[in-house]
Amino acid sequence: MTARRWQEARRILAVRLDNLGDVLMTTPALQAIRQSAPGAHLTLLASHAGTLLWPHLPAVDDVIEHDAAWMKGGGSGVRDPAAERSLVDRLARRHFDAAVIFTVCTQSALPAALACYLAGIPLRLAHSRENPYDLLTDWVPDTEVCRTGMRHEVQRQLDLVASVGFHALAHGLVFETRACDRQAVRGRLALAGIDPDRPYLVVHPGATAASRRYPAERFGEAVRAIVAQTGCQVVLTGGADERGLLAQIEHGLGPALSSQALALFGVLGLGELAALVADAAVLLCNNSGPAHLAAALGTPSVVLYALTNPQHTPWQARARVLNHDVPCRNCLKSTCPLGHHDCLRGVAAAQVADATIALLRDARGPRLAVRDVESTPAQRVAMP
Repeated sequence: MTARRWQEARRILAVRLDNLGDVLMTTPALQAIRQSAPGAHLTLLASHAGTLLWPHLPAVDDVIEHDAAWMKGGGSGVRDPAAERSLVDRLARRHFDAAVIFTVCTQSALPAALACYLAGIPLRLAHSRENPYDLLTDWVPDTEVCRTGMRHEVQRQLDLVASVGFHALAHGLVFETRACDRQAVRGRLALAGIDPDRPYLVVHPGATAASRRYPAERFGEAVRAIVAQTGCQVVLTGGADERGLLAQIEHGLGPALSSQALALFGVLGLGELAALVADAAVLLCNNSGPAHLAAALGTPSVVLYALTNPQHTPWQARARVLNHDVPCRNCLKSTCPLGHHDCLRGVAAAQVADATIALLRDARGPRLAVRDVESTPAQRVAMP
């Protein structure tokens, strides 16, 4: 009976209000909704970062952007409560039949559940650690504890939607690249002297949390060793706010290689970054959004994975995950509370180089197919 009610829903809201990587790890569950209710209209309610994925998510019909006060980053600075009241009004105007609220085990779904309840959405599903009573019509008790061996984030969301009858045909992350982005990236590389038809390594040294950043100068040291042994081309990427890492990386690279590596900080949109990663021989990065992009696109990756949270490792990916075991693992902190960052600083640059070289030497093997779509941002506009 529960599954029938959900599969009969014609307008479904999927709520995922945290970061881009979190939305990517939810794509198998979004695909499960789409495949189980093919005639339904699926809307994604996401933060600004999450809505950037929309042109690349085939399961999602449209998006509503909202940086929620109850989410990390969403309530920074002075917030006007009118924004949350406005969200309820926006949801009510859309007359949704059902809402699925996706969270990690350290988040509460109840603020979003309250918004959906006040908006009159009849069916509301989420994990909940406490009894939600009427805020949720369907709920899965959340008994997870952050510890080694816990369920992966992707599986958590697949299990949630399966509880109401939405089952996935495939469990891989989903991201569609666009031909226009791949053409633009190839032109950008060629103009800078990088041959897009020769193997190149993408290095993404940033991460939103300081506790998840491997020392930038060690990235440079590792890349210097990689180039010495393989001769591969190097492309450095990052956001505009991460340009400060470049000087530290160049210190590790040395003057000769610094002049040869192409630095693209703050110049690539998400589509172009994905296209760059899709055609790379290997991605070298921290635990950040690009690591999940690589998993979705089938690009081998070496991930410096801080032991702050065990459930976000690359999903179903050809990846080498590097860290140094510490007794303070699973701290869930954005800044190392002990100040030593040993879970990453304990990894030598030589280890990073060796892992990357091993994947580069295997890069001639079969790669997963990457689908291109012809849609452009102008054809997909976020709803007010």
